[in-house]
Amino acid sequence: MSESTVAIRPSDQAAAEAWDIAATVCDPEIPVLTIEDLGILRDTTVDDDGAGTQRVKVTITPTYSGCPAMDTIRDDVVTALASKGYQDVDVNLVLSPAWTTDWMTDAGKAKLEEYGIAPPTGKAAAGPVKVGLSVKCPQCSSLNTRELTRFGSTSCKALYVCQECKEPFDYFKVL
Repeated sequence: MSESTVAIRPSDQAAAEAWDIAATVCDPEIPVLTIEDLGILRDTTVDDDGAGTQRVKVTITPTYSGCPAMDTIRDDVVTALASKGYQDVDVNLVLSPAWTTDWMTDAGKAKLEEYGIAPPTGKAAAGPVKVGLSVKCPQCSSLNTRELTRFGSTSCKALYVCQECKEPFDYFKVL
């Protein structure tokens, strides 16, 4: 899988079934998003030991290398798979390639907006030049907004305020 690609559900039936279970796990900080919506679910494999025991390996990538939600996500993935009969589950955290908002699904971005968080706009910058874009208010759709602070309720979000409806809102930063 190249760095610029979104993870794809495995074609192997056993791995695809494990993927579907892991994909139901929600982000504990933004409970309307699954780890599949966020694009942090990267891979699943299932190995049979020959004695009927299946070992499931799940690969996830944090949105930030120090993301405090990763331990909870790891535990929730293990719990989700165990509830479906998988007793031997490894969840591997990989930092490379680094997660990017480009990996988020369109459905995930729509869920963010419905939840009141402005989804990331544009693509992650390929070079050192960053251009600030207007952020649309998820309440009234105005582009007349301004950043209050670069870090909001979590490191991956910034706090904005709408100049039209005066409502504050989180913006999921483009990374």
